[in-house]
Amino acid sequence: MQDVIEALEARRQQARMGGGETRIARQHEKGKLTARERMELLLDEGSFEEFDMFVEHQCSDFDMDEQKIPGDGVVTGHGTVNGRLVYVFSKDFTVFGGSLSMAHAQKIVKVQQAAARTSAPVIGIFDAGGARIQEGVDSLAGYADIFMENVLSSGVIPQISVIMGPCAGGDVYSPAMTDFIFMVKDTSYMYVTGPDVVKTVTNEEVTHEELGGARVHAAKSGVADGAFENDIEALVQIRRLVDFLPLSNKETPPTRPSFDAPDRVISSLDTLIPDNPNTPYDMKELITKVADEGDFFEISPAFGANIICGFGRLEGTSVGFVANQPMTLAGVLDIDASRKAARFVRFCDCFNIPIVTFVDVPGFMPGTKQEYGGLIKHGAKLLFAFAEATVPKVTVITRKAYGGAYDVMSSKHLRGDINYAWPNAEIAVMGAKGAVEIIFRSELGDEEKIAARTREYEDNFANPYVAARKGYVDDIIMPHSTRKRVIRALRTLRSKDVKNPAKKHDNIPL
Repeated sequence: MQDVIEALEARRQQARMGGGETRIARQHEKGKLTARERMELLLDEGSFEEFDMFVEHQCSDFDMDEQKIPGDGVVTGHGTVNGRLVYVFSKDFTVFGGSLSMAHAQKIVKVQQAAARTSAPVIGIFDAGGARIQEGVDSLAGYADIFMENVLSSGVIPQISVIMGPCAGGDVYSPAMTDFIFMVKDTSYMYVTGPDVVKTVTNEEVTHEELGGARVHAAKSGVADGAFENDIEALVQIRRLVDFLPLSNKETPPTRPSFDAPDRVISSLDTLIPDNPNTPYDMKELITKVADEGDFFEISPAFGANIICGFGRLEGTSVGFVANQPMTLAGVLDIDASRKAARFVRFCDCFNIPIVTFVDVPGFMPGTKQEYGGLIKHGAKLLFAFAEATVPKVTVITRKAYGGAYDVMSSKHLRGDINYAWPNAEIAVMGAKGAVEIIFRSELGDEEKIAARTREYEDNFANPYVAARKGYVDDIIMPHSTRKRVIRALRTLRSKDVKNPAKKHDNIPL
């Protein structure tokens, strides 16, 4: 029996070594961890249970039957993050460059299906060279099997992708269908076709980093929801993100002990809004001062920075924050901001996470670039997302709420449950100057009359009282009491039960 045990351990050790010491050393030289080292950092110590350690590919073409390595380029299994179950797979670049074979794909599919059965999140770590060319259509079939599980699990369990090396061709579409994608600066990239193909087809010369690096996708394309400095920071932050999320759509958001008083008064908020209505201020200051212990996990901070999305806690329970950011483009809604926020709102709604919205929006971005880019449909995505959401929704208008953007930002008209405004809030079709120039166009030459008309408009509309009189705002609150009032509102909404009309699925304006 001892011989059998020793033989098993020898096989396990061989599998743990992946492509061998030389390839592991190369991985480290690039500043990257190995697949198993990443698992160890992501999961609680000693919690990892591996699946299919000894699986090998079945390909015999191109002498592949003479090249077999246990595990076949991906490490799969389950473990815990702060004691909560998650399923994981981590592609191993030291084995066939992490390329996907049929056996490799079947390992991933097994993890995806197990996660769906047990209602637990899936975290995928990508570091691979795409399809295994020697397997031909089998590798393509394997990709499609993975994609199918991504689709079936969407909105059922959280799916998180971490790109920690190359991710090209078919490999990019699985992350694209997950809820969140994170990348590592300088060592990871994503693209459908690489620089060589791009040069052949379009004659463009571009590097891997310029074509699909972390900075490109986190700031320009919006494909990635964040970019971290190195593997270690990325995995630590993923652990932090998982703490905010329910394990599935059957659960309520997680709650943990909080030592932050729910009735905490925040006096500094009374002076947050500048006297000049055109002067920006940092909306993140409001979010971090309202959230428990100032803990806020921001999603896509570098993309669509004119709107802020992320997770925090109130009374220890996870909430999603959505807020216009006056520091960037005055907080206007444009294509990027609308897309980003709509997806975040829909994620929160899928997983029963209440949404707190802070509004300071001057409208939608004007211009041919936006109109040609489809702002009408992209802006409608955010409108659709807020209207469709049935989770508790609490909205606070801090300063401006102009035009259609007022409607879109979780207004009472889109089933906002409790809507507050600060005393200085302005809720109107547009700013006073623009409104007066349209209404009193015939008086434009008379500066004194226009000034008087502007003051009249401001007195009538540049305040929250008109909306409050009509019931569109439930109360006008002092800024310093914002945390207390939002928490009280969310308490009353814990038993909220609203259902949308029966349908196969909606048809959001994609």
